[in-house]
Amino acid sequence: MCGFAGFIGHCKTRVSDWPNVLDSMGSAIRHRGPDDSGIWTDIDSGVGLVHRRLSIVDLSPAGHQPMLSASGRYVIVFNGEIYNHYNLRTELAKVDAYAAAKAWRGHSDTEALLAGFEVWGIERTLQQCVGMFAFALWDMQARELILARDRMGEKPLYYGVQNGVLLFGSELKALKAHPSFAGAVDRAAVALQMRHNYVPSPYSIYQGILKLPAGTLLRLKAGVVPGKPTSYWSLSDAILTARNDPFLGSDVDAVDALEERLLAAVGLQMRADVPLGAFLSGGVDSSTIVALMQAQSAQRVKTFTIGFDEVDYNEASHAKAVARHLGTEHTELYVTPRQALEVIPRLPSIYDEPFSDCSQIPTFLLSQLTREHVTVSLSGDGGDELFGGYSRYRKAADIWRKLFLLPNFARAGLARLIRSLPVAVWNKLAVPILPMLPVRARNVGDKAHKFSALLEENDRVGFYKGFLSHWANPVDIVPQGNVPLDYFNSVETTECFTDYFEAMMLIDSLNYLPDDILVKVDRSAMGVSLETRMPLLDHRVVEFAWQLPLHLKVRKGQGKWILRQVLGKYLPYDMIDRPKMGFGVPIDSWLRGPLRDWAECLIDESRLRNEGFFNPRPIREKWVEHLSGQRNWQYLLWDVLMFQAWLEEQ
Repeated sequence: MCGFAGFIGHCKTRVSDWPNVLDSMGSAIRHRGPDDSGIWTDIDSGVGLVHRRLSIVDLSPAGHQPMLSASGRYVIVFNGEIYNHYNLRTELAKVDAYAAAKAWRGHSDTEALLAGFEVWGIERTLQQCVGMFAFALWDMQARELILARDRMGEKPLYYGVQNGVLLFGSELKALKAHPSFAGAVDRAAVALQMRHNYVPSPYSIYQGILKLPAGTLLRLKAGVVPGKPTSYWSLSDAILTARNDPFLGSDVDAVDALEERLLAAVGLQMRADVPLGAFLSGGVDSSTIVALMQAQSAQRVKTFTIGFDEVDYNEASHAKAVARHLGTEHTELYVTPRQALEVIPRLPSIYDEPFSDCSQIPTFLLSQLTREHVTVSLSGDGGDELFGGYSRYRKAADIWRKLFLLPNFARAGLARLIRSLPVAVWNKLAVPILPMLPVRARNVGDKAHKFSALLEENDRVGFYKGFLSHWANPVDIVPQGNVPLDYFNSVETTECFTDYFEAMMLIDSLNYLPDDILVKVDRSAMGVSLETRMPLLDHRVVEFAWQLPLHLKVRKGQGKWILRQVLGKYLPYDMIDRPKMGFGVPIDSWLRGPLRDWAECLIDESRLRNEGFFNPRPIREKWVEHLSGQRNWQYLLWDVLMFQAWLEEQ
């Protein structure tokens, strides 16, 4: 796991200053690779590359980057891991064309990748790779730059033209270190963050800077405007293929087949030349990964969890019980509110653009704890999207099914009727029953108005977008923040699903997973120089999961049925069958207590008005209501606060 950056195009700086520019770009992401650094330039072509290395496989100088291919045609800067690189070497050894090449310099996956490019070409090599990665490859023969990203989007890659120079890198802060970087904020991206708590691909917070979509590559030439990325693998296409070749075996056969694939994926990802462990929350996903690790390890697997004294946010006791049963070497840390609060000032720097999933705080603290003991950690991310684990799928499907019974005109009329009464009136009408409701369920007026917006959605995708929204109409608070209508990725594939459950799982796999979950884990872990690996996102596991019928994933309203059966071979059922808690912190009460002054400063009405990104009125109204204790606007307020905290550092 590493970080890289670079440029293509002759910038205004003198050629003699290029090493300093590249060094600055690399230094900005030193946390991604503290072990080694290197630069490479092709002055005639206007190309500069810089790499920061976190040594995981082949710790020797043979793994140094930028790395030249054996023939000298290619030079690469690479971030990630190709887990099957030894298999690639075996296959390459069978090819006569490669037998004439220079001998292997070391045993790094980057060297195997370059050899594959020379023998098989870019696309074919990537299709044979099992791994997570992002890279920039300069082809000296074709005089073109190739950017590529892994299938599921585990590793980040930004790119874009600024003042005539194409910049690219693992994080935005590397691009910002280049003198050509402009840094104009994209108001549409701000509105998108207000809606979803992250800026979805392919957009970034800056005008002209994009995120390379998962499973794609992009070919670029100096002085040529970037075209559209092309797919070498597509989840949508993989799902269509899977639906034409469904799994037809029994329940037992399916459980055994999934276990076999997960064991292989976990075993492959346990290879490293440095200490390795795993995150363990005690939930189904992480417990499954740890159980399969321990089943293949002669030594006790190192596992890590953090806990909170607040019962509603604490899973540490469950994790400890799982660790004890599996026999892992377990480390836990109970985090004080003060420790958690101390992370907040670091968030804008860690995430580089506004990001407001509040579980970013415990994820960073867990990464920090884990890095004190190991350099690589396996994680259970991806299980909810693949196996129907989110409770929102059931809730949204139930609401949509009932709404669909009403004709369009009836839904539209009901929506107008609901909105004819202001929020305050709805709240007043609900006063007689408010004492019977928990505080978090008392936002009657706002819930009614949000429901009215859902009533007007005529398709499943639009309904789910609305269902997921924080600020339902972000243009109301972000002037000139009109969002693109097609910002959700590849949702047309949902039409092949008759079941809404699967359609929502696909939408999350294409959007929420890479743009929220994987961003959160990557930035938190790499912020402390920790590599994370996710066996559930091995593309062979993903493809098999989509071959399975829905009844193997969801039964009696409970998701992840088949994953629970696999885990049941290693843990007693009473450790598995418990409600999903999530991974958060009590932002709601913190905003009324220790974070109140910090938040008040950031969303001061005159400040908001002077900066010009927000309409202050709705934000201030929700702030006052939240402070009263009768409303819980933590998520909407956190969206604004994370943008404001980010803006303060620009």
